[in-house]
Amino acid sequence: MSGNTITQSTVSQSTTSQSTASRPATSSLARAARELELKRGEFDLALHLGCIRTVPDEGGGGRRVHRAEIERVRSEDGFPEALRERVKAVGTTEGAALMGVTAARFTRFARLGLVVPVKFYLNRYRAVVWLYLAEELRQFGADEQNAPLLKGRTPEGLRDQLEAGLDLRPRNWRGRHMGFLLRQTEDPWAQAAIVASLLDPVQVAEIVRDPYERAYLNRFRPERAAHGAAPDTPAAHLVSRIMTAEDPDEISWLRADLGQALVEARALRPAPRPTPKAPPTPVSPLSEAAPAASRPREAALDDPAPSVEPVRPRRLLGWLRRRNP
Repeated sequence: MSGNTITQSTVSQSTTSQSTASRPATSSLARAARELELKRGEFDLALHLGCIRTVPDEGGGGRRVHRAEIERVRSEDGFPEALRERVKAVGTTEGAALMGVTAARFTRFARLGLVVPVKFYLNRYRAVVWLYLAEELRQFGADEQNAPLLKGRTPEGLRDQLEAGLDLRPRNWRGRHMGFLLRQTEDPWAQAAIVASLLDPVQVAEIVRDPYERAYLNRFRPERAAHGAAPDTPAAHLVSRIMTAEDPDEISWLRADLGQALVEARALRPAPRPTPKAPPTPVSPLSEAAPAASRPREAALDDPAPSVEPVRPRRLLGWLRRRNP
């Protein structure tokens, strides 16, 4: 008996070791950030830009980073300074200095969509602070085609748009953010939920009329970052506005994308819905009497129910009475 126990234990340990060896080693995002010598904000931006690849956690706990991916990044030339430079984000003042222009001109570039913000936050005055990739700003300033914009007068058509209140910073950020989220999944329902997350719920309800499909989309809806704003505060409402499409053409584009994403999602699998309960099967009196009639005579005699009372031979008894008065 003891020999069998040892054998089973050895087999169990061997199976566990093989399973562990076959499963690729991964690290949590926090540990990967430490090993790559990045602050959490820098690490998140590196994920956003695709500098570091992640994989889904098989246990359903978010995303993780393969050990091989960590080693790949650490082996790149100039690590970690080169990586930090790739994910360096700057505000208006530093961005203007990188491009050799005034802060006012830089802001005009951003409002016109010539430079695209990569992230934002709210300062203590609840003002939106947009951040831009330093690497992209340097490339913009080094491009000879942009020289007239950097030193000359802003073209009249662009000035008219600015005077009309054009500000593409929120819209461009939303587009960039959506692209990042879409790259994280290949599931059509999750992709549809990402598009829906940028639309007002009323817009989503107009396109997704089935309540079960809307509920299914909500299961995949990406979690919105609070950006330091407490729930149900003016700051939280401001963040929500930035994350929700407002321009009519942007809304139209997102609605069309959501409709197409739903077509692909439905083709893959329908949204789950409750299984309808089967109605009770009606029982006829004849079907109830049949089992009773088939029971043994002893059971029938013991059963007080009138439906199983033995049939008396009335005609035979009457004939005998008449024969024997």
